[in-house]
Amino acid sequence: MNLLNDRYQVIRTLGAGGFGETFLAEDSYMPSKRRCVVKQLRPIHSNPQIYQLVQERFQREAAILETLGGATDQIPTLYAYFETGEQFYLVQEWVEGDTLTAKVQQQGLFSEIAVQELLLNLLPVLEYVHGKYIVHRDIKPDNIIVRHRDGKPVLIDFGAVRESMGTVVNSQGNPTSSIVIGTPGFMPSEQAAGRPVYSSDLYSLGMTVIYLLTGRQPQQIETDPQTAEIIWRQYASHLSPMMADIIERAIAYHPRDRYPTARAMLDALQSIASPIAPTQAQVNSAPPPPTISLSPGAIAQPAKTLPPTTAPLLRESNNRNGFIIGGLIAGGLIGASVIISQVLKPTQPIAQTTVTPETSSNVTSPIKETPTSSPSPVQQPTSTPQAIATPTFSPSPNTYTPPTNNATANNYAWLSQRMVTDADLAGKDAFELDIMRNWIFAIHGRRFDTPGLQDYFNNQPWYQPAYSPTQFPSKLLTPLEQKNVDYIAKYQDRYNLRYFKK
Repeated sequence: MNLLNDRYQVIRTLGAGGFGETFLAEDSYMPSKRRCVVKQLRPIHSNPQIYQLVQERFQREAAILETLGGATDQIPTLYAYFETGEQFYLVQEWVEGDTLTAKVQQQGLFSEIAVQELLLNLLPVLEYVHGKYIVHRDIKPDNIIVRHRDGKPVLIDFGAVRESMGTVVNSQGNPTSSIVIGTPGFMPSEQAAGRPVYSSDLYSLGMTVIYLLTGRQPQQIETDPQTAEIIWRQYASHLSPMMADIIERAIAYHPRDRYPTARAMLDALQSIASPIAPTQAQVNSAPPPPTISLSPGAIAQPAKTLPPTTAPLLRESNNRNGFIIGGLIAGGLIGASVIISQVLKPTQPIAQTTVTPETSSNVTSPIKETPTSSPSPVQQPTSTPQAIATPTFSPSPNTYTPPTNNATANNYAWLSQRMVTDADLAGKDAFELDIMRNWIFAIHGRRFDTPGLQDYFNNQPWYQPAYSPTQFPSKLLTPLEQKNVDYIAKYQDRYNLRYFKK
């Protein structure tokens, strides 16, 4: 083939369609003979009366592509555009890599961590694109290339220029597009009706992710006949509930039910992947703690056994952003009994051991009935409990003796479901506050360096230890759980109520 525009030597055809053809070419004007993609675009009509309108729109959209590609390396750079023989041409950066479709065909389905990494890299790009008042309109596995040199996903094939090729004049004499940009199954209903919004791209991205996780095209997945929602979760049962919820919201049928912006979706994703530091509980020696009287409800209605936590995998991202994506919880806490156990306030001050992180010294001080640094905690009920289970400790703080009446120990499942308050903590001694705080880590399978603390959780029927203290993936905690850890720790520091060493 002759040189295009007397400059671009075609190497091979990459694709062809109703709008024209796409070629891989070499730029003969550059010493490096750099490779590039040349897109030949044909107007949908050859009516001379609207050719000028098409030309103006093409130039405007090409300028947009130049701006987008110049601001991020995850959108191909526009090198040039030109017209010849009533054909329009775009010359763009050649991205060496594999489309997501090719990745699935070559390597199989994506893991949850790989999908998180993809979204963390793509959502900032969409946020930028939408900030320029542009909707991509054709996000799908074939239009995302994983670049070979750094593993970054690159977003290609914007619909803006193709739409300009479909310019016609409506009955009012105004230029409009006669085509709908998008791919059936990957585009939402409002886009199919010619009214795309920013969340339309999020829908397409969500459907792309479902394909990566399940290998199923949208046409192979059922929809609810009543709501038109996609019924896909049964094909990705390995997915953590929180990640599934994020995808579910992205692909909601109505735009008002989706994330309003790419930033909102990115924030939701980062909230389940942000690093969180666990409590390091250690102790060398300490006096025996007081006995703990559990509330009657905690004994009469034992908590349901929590499902075991599946140990997720961690790996380091190979992209230049350096994200380290933690595994997510495979089993949720939905359905666990929410039973608030409260400790009756002791009638006499009891000597407590105040502890500090990574220290071996013990500071003994009495519990203050009315702390002077802040308002007094809410008083607890003083009625006599029934069927009380009394966990006791031997003189050594590193040996735990379970309750003798075989009652179920305290259940703090609510710490994963709502924010803790001072009223929840009031009247509890240093030992139970430490148990509450570390319970949040224990439900995710963390072991503890402190033998006494480890013995306590070993005696809980739901406890499934999976991680050493140094290998615990702190990202397993939800943002709410981390807030509760911090809240309890601050409460303990405020009232000098700590037992175990950190």
